Amino acid sequence: MSTPNFLSMYQQLIASPSVSALDPQLNLTNKPVIDLLASWCETLGFTVEITELESAPGKFNLVAKRGEGQGGLMLAGHTDTVPFDDSRWSKDPFKLTEQDNKLYGLGSIDMKGFFAFVLEALKELDELPQQQPILILATADEETTMAGAIEIAKKSTIKPARCVIGEPTDMVPVFTHKGHMSTAIRVIGRSGHSSDPARGLNAIEVMNLVISKLLHLRDELKNKYSTPHFAIPYPTLNLGHIHGGDNANRICGCCELHIDMRPLPGFSIKELQALLIDAITPINTQYPNAVEVIDLHDPIPAFSGNTDSALVKLAEKISGEAAVAVNYCTEAPFIQQLGCETIVMDSGSINQAHQPDEYLAMDKIKPSQAIITQLIKASCY
Repeated sequence: MSTPNFLSMYQQLIASPSVSALDPQLNLTNKPVIDLLASWCETLGFTVEITELESAPGKFNLVAKRGEGQGGLMLAGHTDTVPFDDSRWSKDPFKLTEQDNKLYGLGSIDMKGFFAFVLEALKELDELPQQQPILILATADEETTMAGAIEIAKKSTIKPARCVIGEPTDMVPVFTHKGHMSTAIRVIGRSGHSSDPARGLNAIEVMNLVISKLLHLRDELKNKYSTPHFAIPYPTLNLGHIHGGDNANRICGCCELHIDMRPLPGFSIKELQALLIDAITPINTQYPNAVEVIDLHDPIPAFSGNTDSALVKLAEKISGEAAVAVNYCTEAPFIQQLGCETIVMDSGSINQAHQPDEYLAMDKIKPSQAIITQLIKASCY
């Protein structure tokens, strides 16, 4: 059996829904995508291992390897996509649609298409003698908990020398990025009749004090910490969602705020969490046990790379682009725990990720394919 051509692989990957969501009604298994990749990798002579996640039954990781020993290059990507709003898509999200020199589909650049590029490159290089191991990693649940990458990081048997993670970067190598914390701050007051506000504790009023402290913390982060590689060179804090109360004539008994914080490399998650707790502590002193801080998911650390690594230098040479820092986060800090030089790099723009009518510009296919092929060839052939 032969491996399908590039566009056929792309089409089949898009046609296999693998939405990752915290809402159980939207959450889907990624097994059909994993099975496709497994069959294609086996056709190309890879030994394939599929593992169900301990923390997420029904979700799967794939590790495919060709070549003996440790070292070599790992090409890594996630198999899940974000949920989609059908009313905002003008195309079928699960059908690869070619129109206006663009390939539309959910996951077309974030990031199912990366696997089609990698497998097409391996077919092109198949006549050459392979000198170093090649690994393909396909993970689950990157868009929610990063559970797949977290479990891979614990596998001491996986020891590549280098790893390319195929998130959309317009083929510009990314050597570092910020981390990510999503946190709920919940205020529990005492409800009562609005005709006598002093008989209760209004959670919205207490939350107003919390927000004042958070805005002060935001300014402190901006003024005290800076890394010039980033377009936004300081840690950020965003007030993203708030809800409280149920009726105008009741004292609000509960109010909840969701915030997003993005630490710089070298700024530990524990340090950032401590600063957040310190900001809230005076309010809990004034109103004992009224304010609770809850992680909405396990925090994602920043990815700390450097521009002097051999892989970064190789990617810069092949792409003709200087390596950059980005504000979004990927699986890189977990993959890096395997001990490998790591970069993030693939075709497509991050501006298209998580958007209706997600697409890959077709004029990017040939140059992107050439760069990925050269990266694999220089590392393993």
